[in-house]
Amino acid sequence: MKVSHFHFGKDGGAERFFVHLVNALSRRGIDQTAVIRPNRVWRRDINNAVGVTESNFRNLSLDRVLLPRKVLRMATSSKPDALMAWAPRASELMPDYKGCIKISRLGDYPTRLHYFKNTDVIVCNTPGIADHVRSLGWTRGVEVISNFTNAERVTPVDRKSLNTPEDAPVVMSMGRFVPRKGFALLTEAVAKLPGVYLWIAGDGEEMENVRKLAADLGVIDRVRFLGWQKDTRPYVAAADIFVMPSSHEPLGNVILEAWAQGKPVVSSRSEGPTWFMRDGENGLLADIGDTDGFSRAIERLINDKQLADRVALGGHETLVGQFSEEAVANAYIELFKRKP
Repeated sequence: MKVSHFHFGKDGGAERFFVHLVNALSRRGIDQTAVIRPNRVWRRDINNAVGVTESNFRNLSLDRVLLPRKVLRMATSSKPDALMAWAPRASELMPDYKGCIKISRLGDYPTRLHYFKNTDVIVCNTPGIADHVRSLGWTRGVEVISNFTNAERVTPVDRKSLNTPEDAPVVMSMGRFVPRKGFALLTEAVAKLPGVYLWIAGDGEEMENVRKLAADLGVIDRVRFLGWQKDTRPYVAAADIFVMPSSHEPLGNVILEAWAQGKPVVSSRSEGPTWFMRDGENGLLADIGDTDGFSRAIERLINDKQLADRVALGGHETLVGQFSEEAVANAYIELFKRKP
């Protein structure tokens, strides 16, 4: 079976899932190619699983004209069983090729349908996105196939390497430093909790603003900016609590990664988490933008080990039962077999 991917994402949770899926498909014998942005830090993680072509697809670039012709020639020559575009921009590149099923995978809510003119089936990673796509007037195929993450437990990073006391409560978060991720709110929430340390992994344009906020609040000595990490699992494993404070999060793949390391999670009541999280059973939920609510939830988990253990166990059970590699990879393979 042959599958060709188009992916123009940067560096974040969607890219981590792309890496997970192409490697899972490779382990199941799928022959894959991919067109991705140049100089992605995660390219080395897929080199053994997929043949890579690097190209941009910007509006004002020569590639905008030449790349569509190139991918059509590639499809005509290789005759794949499926073409798979990741997100709306990549879906614009989908060639009008009749020889296989053409899939667009969405991890967020699209604003318009014109991106998908050559798409046969839209795969949404939550039911909410699927409902939204239908509400826009989509009448072709829709499937809900969620994400999975690597569930292997890893050795925690040494806290001393991050100048963090062994006995201090550590809150961890990660993602791109953009306003909707809520890292400023989380910094304010942790600032209300004396002695609690905050680690944030990721990069982006908001990092310096959050760093300045931590300094202004007088907690810069308790906040660690980890930058982009190829493998965040050792940091999650070394933390006590994982927090996802986003104001908009279609799924929340980072929550799955925290559950894989057995950590209790606090999340905002954003779109994805309210689908698969149950307050007090597999995590704690706080209202979007409620700084005090996040502080209280973190403090509850610090002070109540039985509660922390219970929601961590519930989270891991949800991960295994609902977001396993086997179920997700097999669902995609069955979809690749479908005729347009």
